[in-house]
Amino acid sequence: MRGHVLVLLSLLVACLLIFHSAVPNTVGRLGSLLETFLPWLGLAVPVLMGLALLRRRWAVVLSTLLPVAAWLGLFGGLFLSPSDAEYDITALQHNVSDVNPDPSGTARNLLRTDADLIALEELTPSALPVFKAELAPDYLHHASVGTVGLWSKYPLVDIGRVDIKPAGIGPGWDRGLRATARTPQGDVAVYVAHLPSVRLGLAKGFNTAWRDESAALLGAAIAAERLDKVILLGDLNSTVDDRGLDPVSSRLDPPGSGFALSWPAAFPLARIDQIMTRAAPVTRIWSLPSTGSDHLPIAARIRL
Repeated sequence: MRGHVLVLLSLLVACLLIFHSAVPNTVGRLGSLLETFLPWLGLAVPVLMGLALLRRRWAVVLSTLLPVAAWLGLFGGLFLSPSDAEYDITALQHNVSDVNPDPSGTARNLLRTDADLIALEELTPSALPVFKAELAPDYLHHASVGTVGLWSKYPLVDIGRVDIKPAGIGPGWDRGLRATARTPQGDVAVYVAHLPSVRLGLAKGFNTAWRDESAALLGAAIAAERLDKVILLGDLNSTVDDRGLDPVSSRLDPPGSGFALSWPAAFPLARIDQIMTRAAPVTRIWSLPSTGSDHLPIAARIRL
């Protein structure tokens, strides 16, 4: 490959990393698709660098440092995850899958984390009683709405449904709840949400319309929250880099370190399960082993 082509490709990768928000969403939601898997653009760097070294032209090699610098600027800080940072509670988020073959085993796996808060999605009518029975001895406080649930070691009050249902979805679709957790550090508003799935197809490209509409409703609910401290636990069906989640991510802080990839469980490519907070910094976030779901659980330590 010619040297000038390598330079142009290096510039293209660097520009996509730095100016990803400039990629339009008007056709097939290409901007959101790029942002969902944005860290993986880094895989182009060793390929470009290897080809540049074969050319034995240092100007070409140096050009490949541009995407390196861009990638590190965006994601380098995620590697800095101090294990000894102070925290007050541990929260766990998991989409348990509505076709999970062993909900009892999944619940027992989650119990081993000893998390203070556990949020679950895709709780089917048959699986919900199983999770209640398994988690009840350690978690005296529980709330559920539709297919989402919250288990807590702290008392839960002001439990209610959060309406995040897009207009095009029929009745019986409930995937949002809010509760106040009465922790030793004070009251915390805890939201559990499961935004609609996205679809990738030839006709509509990366179809995120329902997900984006649901994110706007969730963002509005969080904006109206009166408590200072907020914890959001949920399967948001995208990463925090995706502009489709801006109504939520603009009002909450994502974890400052840790990749914690959660989906798909067999070979995680993205963290679409999120733990986001307000006035309660996440000091560490990480993925947990597979439980039989197509998602991995994620856990976070939070300082209140």
